[in-house]
Amino acid sequence: MTRLGTGIGWRPEIADAVERMPGVDWVEVVAENVCPGHLPDSLLRLRERGVTVVPHGVSLGLGGADRPDAGRLTALAERAEALGSPLVTEHIAFVRAGGPLTASPALEAGHLLPVPRTRDALDVLCENVRIAQEALPVPLAVENIAALIAWPGEELTEGQFLYELADRTGVRLLIDVANLHTNHVNRGEDPAKALAELPLEAIAYVHVAGGFERDGVWHDSHAHPVPRPVLDILTDLASRVSPPGVLLERDENFPEPADLERELASIRDAVREGARIRTVSETSGASGTADSDGTAPVRSHVPVGAPEAVRQRLGLAQAALLSALVAGTPAPEGFDRVRLGVQARSLAAKRADVVAKVAPELPSILGSGYRSAFLAYAQGHPMRGGYRQDALDFAERLLLGGQLEEGRVRRELRRWWLDRSGPAPRPRSRWARVGRALARR
Repeated sequence: MTRLGTGIGWRPEIADAVERMPGVDWVEVVAENVCPGHLPDSLLRLRERGVTVVPHGVSLGLGGADRPDAGRLTALAERAEALGSPLVTEHIAFVRAGGPLTASPALEAGHLLPVPRTRDALDVLCENVRIAQEALPVPLAVENIAALIAWPGEELTEGQFLYELADRTGVRLLIDVANLHTNHVNRGEDPAKALAELPLEAIAYVHVAGGFERDGVWHDSHAHPVPRPVLDILTDLASRVSPPGVLLERDENFPEPADLERELASIRDAVREGARIRTVSETSGASGTADSDGTAPVRSHVPVGAPEAVRQRLGLAQAALLSALVAGTPAPEGFDRVRLGVQARSLAAKRADVVAKVAPELPSILGSGYRSAFLAYAQGHPMRGGYRQDALDFAERLLLGGQLEEGRVRRELRRWWLDRSGPAPRPRSRWARVGRALARR
């Protein structure tokens, strides 16, 4: 296993600061945000200096009922090769549901949602991971996610689920200690118990991030300082095994570079404290569960597979949950309706934030009314083709719905929509209808 050291998530907003930061051994980049043929100059300079760059995918949906999309796998492989990466990472999550498998409308979450910790879901996940491993040119590691909601009838703990996944597929694990903290607050799960159940020798690296608590719910925001409980979980992990790499994630609300450097120093201190505890434990005669350098032993993998009936059962369950979250249908039986409401609002807010990033002209045109208008739109209009399409659909809804009076805002929004909507592959009749309606207005 590659020894990575201490790293930070590379984002365009802090690219210059990351290049100047002392002690950054490696960086991680969101795979979907880079193009292999047009890598940012900052990443190229880091690569030239010998800094390792790892692509981190967010859209495969390995925990979904469908098999991984071949096009998405090819894109992830291309990014790994373009960046010269020693591995790639993704999430144990589902991000879409519905479609042909369930004979229901295809829905996009726009975010990572937890899979049920059941035998059925594990069988599907194992097969999906195997398919991804065969398509990728470098090893794959998968990440545990933060959850606001829990599935009813789960059969395994998080540690057991991850252990079986790694044991059956040989996949590496990306352990996010901030997500363990999130699940502790939101689901009452003990981080120490999860760590005790993990195959620590399979850990590829560790994520550390901040969040905030509101009304008893922890939100994994990646926009706040790393709290002490998360650092304590990191220390606990480092007291059990030497993590090959540790990385600070920050996606929003970027502080001054000095603040990020202090957070990196705190992460190093937490890892050193864990190593000290581990050394004392080993000296006293206690035996560890993994080699101290994090090297995994060779595993014998069992065949994995999921019958179509299992995929369909999982697909129906995931489609029902996602429909309740993004389309306002009734909550599936056994779910906490209050928590589903929190998750639904969180997904809508995430959509609003990302649409504002991919189409910054919209908040510029609409001003302070952008967010409330988008959240109102999101309540009855599930995302149906990615964030750029979502931005077009939102603008179209505003233009056709009569919410905007004639004036500067409407004229600018109409011009923006017409400039960007032409190449979209929509039925000709609908384009003609929309165009006529806009022309009349």
